[in-house]
Amino acid sequence: MESEIELPGAIEAGCSAMTEVRIRRTSAPHRLDGATASGPTWQIAGESFLLNVPNVARFLLTKGAAIDFDPATEEAMDDVRIFILGTVFGILLHQRGRIALHASAVRVNGRAALFCGSSGAGKSTLAAALAQRGFPVASDDICSVSFDNSRPPTVHPDGRQLKLWAQAVNRLDLVERRGDPVRRALEKYYVDAGSHSIDPLPLGVVYILREARPPLTPGIVRPNVVDIALLLRRNAYRPQLVRRLDQAGHYFQAAAAIANAGGVFHLTRELGFSVIGETVDMLERHWSELRLTEPAL
Repeated sequence: MESEIELPGAIEAGCSAMTEVRIRRTSAPHRLDGATASGPTWQIAGESFLLNVPNVARFLLTKGAAIDFDPATEEAMDDVRIFILGTVFGILLHQRGRIALHASAVRVNGRAALFCGSSGAGKSTLAAALAQRGFPVASDDICSVSFDNSRPPTVHPDGRQLKLWAQAVNRLDLVERRGDPVRRALEKYYVDAGSHSIDPLPLGVVYILREARPPLTPGIVRPNVVDIALLLRRNAYRPQLVRRLDQAGHYFQAAAAIANAGGVFHLTRELGFSVIGETVDMLERHWSELRLTEPAL
């Protein structure tokens, strides 16, 4: 990756999900000629995607390989960095034809276990707790998955630190690993999980996070096969992009490949730091049942 600006929370060892990407500050157009689709803040024309974030920047993404940004002001640069590693990166993955899931991931004996959920579902906190049990973090917030018919789906680590709220940092005893705040005046921090996986990993299993509320009880269950494609689309990073970038069929094919590779499950668990150890125990038992802890073939 070639970037003209420092990206917060990046791991120095690298980022396989963003190889061969150029990020530069330059002028970006206000509109795209020949746009075939558009919304209040974006336009698509061929292999170009223009995103306009008011008071932050205009971002022009080209062919899944280049990100040009034109900041609104110098004061907006902190937000520019956040958008590049979030929404802009997600768009880039969609342009590349990758499956981009709103998920965190850890490495389990050479394979990837993914945890999907909306913002605030506890993906990063669970990944941090698993890292403390010896399962290196592979991705946080956005998980890039590629697949073809000749091999199992592959998860590409994103090379970034976890983003955790102050309460999670304190309750998981990660204060010494806490870095800079994600955004000024926000009690959320970049955190070094201690161990990271930076090489591509075959996909092992995918969990859809749910809170244990009546009638749901804690446990791991396999959803109906018919629902798996819908669940993955719902848990895409910025799911509206799936339709706008004509990727719905791609997600349907990926759902079948992912289900065959390791399976998709609902992970229903109680929230709260006092019970997170029980959730990790439940996952370790499930990985043993799936033989995920055995050497990959």
